[in-house]
Amino acid sequence: MKQFFKFVLATIVGIIIASLIPIFFIAGIVSLASSDKAVEVDANSLLHIKINYAINERTANNPFAGLGFLGIDGEKAVGLNDIIASIKKAKRDDNIKGIFLDESYMMSGQATTEEIRNALIDFKRSGKFVVAYAEIYTQGFYYLASAADKVYINPKGIFEFRGFSSEITFLKGALDKLGIEAQIIKVGTYKSAVEPLILTKMSDANRLQVTSYLGSLYGHFLTGIGKARNVNRDSLFALANNGTIQEPEDALKYKLVDGLKYKDEILADLKQRTGIDEKKDLHNVELADYIKSDAKTDNNDAASSKNRIAVVYASGEINGGDGDDNSIGSETISRAIRKVRLDDKVKAVVLRVNSPGGSSLASDVIWREVVLTKKVKPIIVSMGDVAASGGYYIACGADSIIAEPNTITGSIGIFAVLPNLQKMFNDKLGVTFDGVKTGKFADLGDVSRPLTPEERAILQKSVDHGYDSFTKAVALGRGKTQAYINSIGQGRVWTGEQALKIGLVDRLGNINDAVKSAAKKANLKDYKLITYPEQKSILNKFGEGLSSKVKAHFVQSELGDNYRYYEQIKGVTKMMRTPQARMPYDIVIK
Repeated sequence: MKQFFKFVLATIVGIIIASLIPIFFIAGIVSLASSDKAVEVDANSLLHIKINYAINERTANNPFAGLGFLGIDGEKAVGLNDIIASIKKAKRDDNIKGIFLDESYMMSGQATTEEIRNALIDFKRSGKFVVAYAEIYTQGFYYLASAADKVYINPKGIFEFRGFSSEITFLKGALDKLGIEAQIIKVGTYKSAVEPLILTKMSDANRLQVTSYLGSLYGHFLTGIGKARNVNRDSLFALANNGTIQEPEDALKYKLVDGLKYKDEILADLKQRTGIDEKKDLHNVELADYIKSDAKTDNNDAASSKNRIAVVYASGEINGGDGDDNSIGSETISRAIRKVRLDDKVKAVVLRVNSPGGSSLASDVIWREVVLTKKVKPIIVSMGDVAASGGYYIACGADSIIAEPNTITGSIGIFAVLPNLQKMFNDKLGVTFDGVKTGKFADLGDVSRPLTPEERAILQKSVDHGYDSFTKAVALGRGKTQAYINSIGQGRVWTGEQALKIGLVDRLGNINDAVKSAAKKANLKDYKLITYPEQKSILNKFGEGLSSKVKAHFVQSELGDNYRYYEQIKGVTKMMRTPQARMPYDIVIK
């Protein structure tokens, strides 16, 4: 018996140790990866920028970055905040002699690219150089690279320069085959979010608005390149329209690049620029490492200031409840805004919005907190790639709105979608339903049958009320009449450049401009920046939907570029039943 208990005890101890080993292992990795040890930058170094990932607003608090641990983002993905901060820091760092902009597949929106490009232009004002090189230039990366002092391409490379296109995926045919009817209640001639569910091609109104904003985006793209490369904008338009640029030699001939070089030639050129012996390696510092360097930044002198400017990041689709780094939860964001409103040390607020919208109710909850904050301290909105529909709703109550020229905004409208699955249940599956109810509207919203005219009228009234509230909020915030807002609303999408002309934004600029504007309005000479909502650590995330992150990782790896169609179908299910203030669809510019 004594021997038996010894074996049982040994087994229990073994199980405990076995269960603790993974925990200690993970904790050890987190401890090592989370080290804040400053990175030392050698003299005559290059800041190496290569971006092959979707750029989020903030660098994730992920010590497993680069490890691909359990399907959680394996890229060392540096957020826009740290990309811009690193370029500004490199401008003043005597050890950084220049920037090497390496081949990148820009998966970010155009406004994000614009902010990075403007940071590179500002970097060059220090007298330091920027050299860009790629084997393949996509139009997005070329727009970024065109800001460089020298732009090189591999002699056998690919140079894309053919203009913009925008494509919409229509699902009506698939829904018809499945026996699913999308019942639509909406306000807004241009509120075309529902078109993929009920049409097989673009409506005339939608084609008009897409043509308008696509033309605005393309015009800004050509103007930026023309100014950087000293080439007439009309000439650039003709080159793209006629398909003139087919080989690297064509790009060189028409002054879009400065030379055709292989990688070894680029490395030799960079060594010469930095004074490195040709037999030695370049002193490269990666962007993900440079954010940990101890070089001076603009905020070093203000680190001890008692004044605070809070930057509240609202990024992703808007829903009720809590959110995360990539989604806006009305509870999370409204709580963050409320916290900085009540904090006497916070003298001004910058609300950074990068959202296509979502729940109209959740948007209104956040809008309320913005309006309350405006009464006690300055609040400035900075718009990212997109701040449209619900994204514009939460912005319109601020003191001032600053957008990039190529921000997608507007889309002031409301809609609701309720599926009718009767044909699918009856004809496809042979399923029928029957029941009793205590009132004629007790089963309003039942997806097993179509809406009655009275039920549709009730839902239409609700959507009309939501649109009325939306346009009133915009009119109040922008100092316009509700009738005027209705005339430029109706769900229509605008670029930042267009929005400035019609009074939906106050000026064009980036998040740093918004911070400066907030400081000026609060009469601050020195201040410290703080950010909200607080980012959760990787250990917190282990208990919050890790399995869904792993599943999403594998689905995305299998579907590749087609993952966006999967996301679109998932998005349709989220739009069902509750009124939405969101973009027409995920705009993809090619």
